[in-house]
Amino acid sequence: MHLSMWTYPWDVQDQGLDRLAADLQDRAGLNMVSLATSYHAGRFLQPRSPHRKAYFPEDGTVYYTPDETLWADKEIRPLMAHNVAERGDMLAALVEARGTTGMKVSCWTVCLHNTRLGMLHPEHVTRNAFGNPNYYNLCPSSPAARDYVTTMVRDFSTRYRPDRIELESPNFMGFAHEYHHEKDGVGLNAEDDFLLSLCFCDHCMARSQAAGVNAAGAKEIVGRFIAELCEREIPEAQFPDFPTAGIDAFAGHSDLHAYLSWRTEPVTSLIAEIRAAAHPDTKVVLIDLANAWLGGVDLKAAADACDGLILCCYNMEPAAVRSQFENARTIVGNDKYLGVGLRVFYPEMENAEALAARAEAAIGAGATGVNFYNYGLVPEKRLDWVRLARDRIVPDGTA
Repeated sequence: MHLSMWTYPWDVQDQGLDRLAADLQDRAGLNMVSLATSYHAGRFLQPRSPHRKAYFPEDGTVYYTPDETLWADKEIRPLMAHNVAERGDMLAALVEARGTTGMKVSCWTVCLHNTRLGMLHPEHVTRNAFGNPNYYNLCPSSPAARDYVTTMVRDFSTRYRPDRIELESPNFMGFAHEYHHEKDGVGLNAEDDFLLSLCFCDHCMARSQAAGVNAAGAKEIVGRFIAELCEREIPEAQFPDFPTAGIDAFAGHSDLHAYLSWRTEPVTSLIAEIRAAAHPDTKVVLIDLANAWLGGVDLKAAADACDGLILCCYNMEPAAVRSQFENARTIVGNDKYLGVGLRVFYPEMENAEALAARAEAAIGAGATGVNFYNYGLVPEKRLDWVRLARDRIVPDGTA
């Protein structure tokens, strides 16, 4: 069973490899570390760091040493974080220490969520029905964006040989994604946010039209919906079955429904291309949510295209976790990896028992591994919460 904790490179640097291994293996009882290998900007409260309590990482950088020979002729290229040059390549250090620590290494890889690259390459970002760019989301239909992600995975998986790669955001992203000082005076509801997130960039228009979809008709419909939501005095839901009915909530609009059906194709095919680009000995799994269809993800097709899924169960009670994983195991079948992602955040998790109950619910319903979030963001004593959850799902002590 894979039992891992999502971890940032600066946390490894601040704590040291020996302390990290002792924390994750001896105290928490885990057997893997999921290291951020490509990541976005943010502001992080660092309760355990002896050096800083707040950290602002560089936006849209990679935390490994790229092979420049692979990138010489690429339109979109990665930027190695200054952190790597200044404080060391933690991916290399963890891989090298694998034989000593026995701790497996997974590359937690943010794919298309990259504002730095979006600003540099606006012709390759998602765009709404009015043509406005979402700079934080490279588009999965863009050939250059796809080449960037597949080359990055080929680069670090071939040279570092991690045990696993965890893909975050190889898909379309929502309109509301905590961009810097987002402003919304309308009061967007869930369907409004979804409509604003639908991409009609040149790449999507061409790719969908080549598949026989009336993308222009879908764009016109969505543009009208967006204009109408902006004119209402107060927000009003227009699709009562949204989001529970999935894309069928829009069945009354045939061009839009067809476009939403097509929308999974660039995501699924990109995941398959990433799997093909990765070293054959490295497993590739997708990180997502149960309602992944909102981002253009067909969970069954995505699992078939790689080695499995990690479904995050944030803000969910144990019964809901159990139900989600019973359904997910039915969708992906018995041959694919199916992990659960759990946050060790308060007050979402009030105590160790709350975390253990959710882990037990997921494993009991068909999950075969757990990722905990996040090593550097929670107080040290919550590692004991992780240990209790681990002991509940692996009572004999062998994972």
